[in-house]
Amino acid sequence: MLYKGNLEKMISENNSEVVYTLPVGDDRIDLNPFIGKNIQLTFLDQINCVACGKKTNKSFSQGFCYNCFQSSPMASECILRPDQCKAHLGVSRDMEWSKTHCLQPHIVYLAVSSNLKVGITRQSQIPTRWIDQGASAAIILATVPNRHIAGTIEKYLMHYYSDKTSWQAMLKGTSAEVDLVAEKKVAASKLPVELQQYIQKEDLLTQINFPVSAYPDKVKSDSFDKSKTVSGVLKGIKGQYLIFEDNTVLNVRKHRGYLVEVSL
Repeated sequence: MLYKGNLEKMISENNSEVVYTLPVGDDRIDLNPFIGKNIQLTFLDQINCVACGKKTNKSFSQGFCYNCFQSSPMASECILRPDQCKAHLGVSRDMEWSKTHCLQPHIVYLAVSSNLKVGITRQSQIPTRWIDQGASAAIILATVPNRHIAGTIEKYLMHYYSDKTSWQAMLKGTSAEVDLVAEKKVAASKLPVELQQYIQKEDLLTQINFPVSAYPDKVKSDSFDKSKTVSGVLKGIKGQYLIFEDNTVLNVRKHRGYLVEVSL
């Protein structure tokens, strides 16, 4: 089977094991049945901006041309620094976009990927956000009305918890043993009184199992900026990474907008 089109991040569904679909142009490829089989992805020397669709020589921030990186609301500063979101004050690159992205219910969570981390996301992005990060378990700490408040809580907790995942350790299948229910109580106690009103009373814990038959001993990252072709026996999928038999991994999300040919 042969597919051709621009890559997008993998679509996931949390069943007993995460089910992955790879968008390639207008096609959607069910990837789980191909674990244990050879696949090949070939870059066709063209990148299209995921915002405007124009050809670009370089991809910025996972898929944008430079102009859209500077102007698109999808590349706003508050994506990386949510505590600095000003949409609740009526300040945004695009207020209509902010109404559906920033001024929506958000959650603050604790998750275990390679380590215990704190993070935020829109309520509608659960559990997709956790899957994309390769988390094996996660718990909702707080539910808030907008991105700014979520970012403010996260910033307080970053004095005690990391907000980063070690992707190499995550892809080796190693993770810390953490009692998330107990850790949630600890995290809640560290917040100022005015922010504790948003704490989620129920302990909503989610477990995630990834379709991986074997984890690599040593992770070797590949990309279409290094190699035009990435191929081999697919040993598993975790986060937004394809894991190959030779310990090579490919970050699909990093290559959004890349025109590729996929051979299965």
